[in-house]
Amino acid sequence: MTNLALRELCCIKTMAKTKLCYNLFLLLLVAGHATVGTTVKFLPGFQGPLPFELETGYVGVGDSEDVQLFYYFIKSESNPESDPLMLWITGGPGCSALSGLVYEIGPITFEPVEYNGSLPTMILNPYSWTKTASIIFLDFPVGTGFSYATTPSALQSSDLQASEHVYQFLHKWFVDHPEFLRNPFYVGGDSYSGMVVPIITQIIGIKNEMETKPFINLKGYLLGNPSTFKGEDNYKILFAYGMGLISDELYESLKTNCKGEYLNINPTNILCLQDVQTFKELLKGINNPHILEPKCEFFSPRPHLLFGQRRSLHELRNPQQLPALKCRTDWYKLSYHWADDGQVRDALSIRKGTIGKWDRCATLQYQKTVINSIPYHENLSSKGYRSLIYSGDHDMGVTFQSTQAWIKSLNYSVLDDWRTWTVDNQVAGYTRSYSNQMTFATGAGHTAPEYKPRECLAMLKRWMSYKPL
Repeated sequence: MTNLALRELCCIKTMAKTKLCYNLFLLLLVAGHATVGTTVKFLPGFQGPLPFELETGYVGVGDSEDVQLFYYFIKSESNPESDPLMLWITGGPGCSALSGLVYEIGPITFEPVEYNGSLPTMILNPYSWTKTASIIFLDFPVGTGFSYATTPSALQSSDLQASEHVYQFLHKWFVDHPEFLRNPFYVGGDSYSGMVVPIITQIIGIKNEMETKPFINLKGYLLGNPSTFKGEDNYKILFAYGMGLISDELYESLKTNCKGEYLNINPTNILCLQDVQTFKELLKGINNPHILEPKCEFFSPRPHLLFGQRRSLHELRNPQQLPALKCRTDWYKLSYHWADDGQVRDALSIRKGTIGKWDRCATLQYQKTVINSIPYHENLSSKGYRSLIYSGDHDMGVTFQSTQAWIKSLNYSVLDDWRTWTVDNQVAGYTRSYSNQMTFATGAGHTAPEYKPRECLAMLKRWMSYKPL
């Protein structure tokens, strides 16, 4: 029987069988492209069976499937049949999905103690976002985490190409998981993901308009401290002044001599160059991702400059919630020891010989071809998609002022003006909502759920339930 004949036969069945028939047709339509993940019931380092449903696997994308994207999928711990499904993209580019899973929003993390030579111990995170949503954590783009290429040329990628790879991934993933096609779907991420999440979301929306099957029930996207446009680092001067890190006199001199441009300075503008150098000297001991926390030595190979580079997850922090550690870097080190363990890789079904040493934030053959994602926000707003933009207001990597600036440039009217949002009768941050279904919220540091897990879970639950923060 041909595919067309099967489809016609399905159409004359009762309504009760419509979904089953559609799924059968869909499987025939993309036969040979579906992928089967592996259920993981135990993880080395965690005592006993996992109290949540974890699946790992690879999906081939690109020419001849020469890019193999690795993912972790965790079902909602509440009602996976109807709860939202979210694709999570960690920043970088090149920072592993495992980082977002264990240090930000996943149900399991490492016990915050210094490495003692044995396999790190894993514990549960009571504020996991899987309390309210199912999440696909994707090692993206190629070369990130456990994702790999089968040819040298396939290791090269860019913002647009990698975003298209994500759509191909989702297309094939949904073929293998058709039971989630009806769930509300969101794309989320933080840091550099602010450049690609809007692109990915737009691609999904366009494919839906083209009636490409499978239809993804796209509702919107969410971003934390998102890189968005080329000149956002200029707002670090205003941020530093507002936080009391520089004097009134230096701030006024910077404004006068540099006229708002602190990145691409004319070599002949000696006064501006001198002021910027003074600024850098004053702030060289400040921890960019959270200015109130100690600055520790780097544990990864790519240092972050005050101006001119995108912030990645290499920055090291020492939060109050990790009292057993001198530096947050000691917590991060555990992921390297854990991910390189042979038993761990077997448990995750990592294909042998595909990567060497695991890197939390890898150096990629990657071209940043998109320097401004604001037009994508504009388009998505015009299509009616929801968005949550949350900004850790103690982050100097992507300041809340730069985020507010591009949101304001969209020129949508304010529906719910600036006010506090609270958790357990305590102020968690400030929020404002707009007529384009965009909600802005402040609180914490660069990767907000890492610093304020309880508050960020409350934020997510309210927003995904269409309730005010």
